[in-house]
Amino acid sequence: MSRSRLALAVSTAALVTAATALALPVTAQAGPGNPAASSYGDTTGVGVHNAYEQDKYEYFADALDSGASLLELDVWTNVLGKGWRVSHSNPTGNDNNCENAASADELRTKERDQRLDGCLADMRAWHDANPGHPPVLIKVEMKDGFYDKADRGPDELDALLGEKLGDALLRPSDVTGGHATLDEAVGSTGWPARDAMAGKFLVELIPGTVEEENPADDLWTDEEYATHLKDLAAEGSLAEAGAFPAVHGAEKGDPRTERYEEALRPWFVVFDGDAATFTGDGIDTAWYQENGYLTVMTDAHKVAPEIDNVEPGEQEARDRVTQLAASHASFATSDWYPLPKVLSMVVPRG
Repeated sequence: MSRSRLALAVSTAALVTAATALALPVTAQAGPGNPAASSYGDTTGVGVHNAYEQDKYEYFADALDSGASLLELDVWTNVLGKGWRVSHSNPTGNDNNCENAASADELRTKERDQRLDGCLADMRAWHDANPGHPPVLIKVEMKDGFYDKADRGPDELDALLGEKLGDALLRPSDVTGGHATLDEAVGSTGWPARDAMAGKFLVELIPGTVEEENPADDLWTDEEYATHLKDLAAEGSLAEAGAFPAVHGAEKGDPRTERYEEALRPWFVVFDGDAATFTGDGIDTAWYQENGYLTVMTDAHKVAPEIDNVEPGEQEARDRVTQLAASHASFATSDWYPLPKVLSMVVPRG
């Protein structure tokens, strides 16, 4: 699955600290019943765009403490730098709030600007201090895609996720169970209950902005990782996989049909796109929930009527979350880092 990145290298010249505190808004916000017992696919949480940026959170542990259900990382792999870099616009180095903590005692004590392994170490250290935390989806934008020739491909990512997160990682095989594919599993059995996913991180992969604009790159992250899942399943080795590829971009119908060969489609159960497009372009968003799929709706603030992208009124933000939950969002994301009471919301979906 390796491919050339030379053209890309040329073109690149970018919940509350304790678990109990996190759980309180979940029950309070969800209305009737106990949302912790609900399927993960039947709830709506809130996410923070580019949560690794230092102007949002001093340390990534602060982002984890926020109570958000989704946190985003941007990752670079090209030959111009070493390792898996975490940065928005620097393709050769690291610019982030991760510190590579070896234990909870080291959180908020070390130098920042670490690589992806440092961010994952922080997650594990935080997890060890908060073992019953609600599930957190880590959205990884692969800015320039995988780079197998430098040992930064799907296999190496799986190994890194497993090494750093261990049993805190929810793997695709944890969802498939006895089913043949992810699609079959979520369509019949559904996602695990939220309380059964306590203490877990899910890793979502989307193609990056640089990758999508690179004319020399004809194998994007979504297709490459879905192929990886298909191949592992065929070998009986799906348990090695550590992430979930996402269909990037909202559109009518089943967007997998035109984008991927038939054998790859059942490995996509996460869909990620602009909230305004999902809710304003004639898309049947109920279809996603009916089939057990997760939908990440980004730029939640841009849905009409548009509200502030950083610090709207708290009630405005709450209303937007419930609005998108009614439109079958699994996650509503924006830059609302100053609003922890909003970030910790978990409400019924649909």
